[in-house]
Amino acid sequence: MFSKFTTIFAVSCLSLAVIPVRSATINVTVGGTGVIAYTPNFVQANVGDVVQFIFQQKNHTITQSTLASPCSPKADGFDSGFVPVAADVTDNFPLAQLTVTDTNPIWIYCRQTGHCSQGMVFAVNPGNNMAAFQAAAAATGGSASPNASASATAGVVTVTATVTVGGQAVTTTYASSPASASSTAVSSDHVVIVGGTAGLVYSPSNITAQPGDTVTFQFHSKNHTATQSSFASPCRALSSTSTTGQTGFDSGFMPVDANATQFPTYTIQINDTTPIWVYCRQLTHCGSGMTFSVNAVEPNSFAAFQAKAIQLNGTANGTASAVGSTDSTNGAVLPVRSAAAIMALVGVVAGLVL
Repeated sequence: MFSKFTTIFAVSCLSLAVIPVRSATINVTVGGTGVIAYTPNFVQANVGDVVQFIFQQKNHTITQSTLASPCSPKADGFDSGFVPVAADVTDNFPLAQLTVTDTNPIWIYCRQTGHCSQGMVFAVNPGNNMAAFQAAAAATGGSASPNASASATAGVVTVTATVTVGGQAVTTTYASSPASASSTAVSSDHVVIVGGTAGLVYSPSNITAQPGDTVTFQFHSKNHTATQSSFASPCRALSSTSTTGQTGFDSGFMPVDANATQFPTYTIQINDTTPIWVYCRQLTHCGSGMTFSVNAVEPNSFAAFQAKAIQLNGTANGTASAVGSTDSTNGAVLPVRSAAAIMALVGVVAGLVL
């Protein structure tokens, strides 16, 4: 239904008999100061239209559900993950885009605790079922959704994380007060600089993160990606090597001018302590050692991962790319980018046209 968040560039041939239909971009605001809602809460969209979600204050998600179960994630559906926005942010809000590929209804909710039952639901092409969808959401009575993330409010932060231990899923809930020195746990955002004056590196190149933490890749000059891979194949996207159907994440190419003062970002959420392996899929960058890891454990250390990437030179499997595009997969997690990243990508496409 929706393609993975991506920039789509198509060339249509004009003829006297056929006039191409221009796609529309439909803006939807997610949350805001004192607002627990999507505005508007439904849209009518044509094939090829782009629904652009603008994340505003507090901490919300765009999670696909179903008409029958409005406040539960759809199996194999998309999910933006939690996108926290501080109260003092006034511009350059995080964005996520979905491209409509058919006219079937799409049902969406925010999986922050209590938000869905308070009416924070959204639909694309709902037909006559929007009222029924809202009523079914309200009837859930504020039950918590799976894997609810940290609240964006001050006070006590409640975090629910699912961690796999010995092959079994264990759900852990813990509370923390930002003002308390004896807090049991607090989720953290780990900022990683991609490229820039440091060269072909992620800085830092290896981190340790806890379930509930986020990792924000901040892209500096040149044109890089943050693409998930595996320890066995450092320079190949996980989606092309997994034997279990894992799609992995991919920021897409982020072109940044050397004189830029605002930098696009891409955020992932840590759900468990399983190691995460990342590389830049720009031509030759991975083979030059541009790799990153989360929770690497001996003997599969970051150093071993980077050494393997250099050994394979990043081009042995023909997967490196010099083109600023990403593969498109339906039903994948929705990456979130800053407004600056969207503008940068639009500029690249415009340059191709001109």
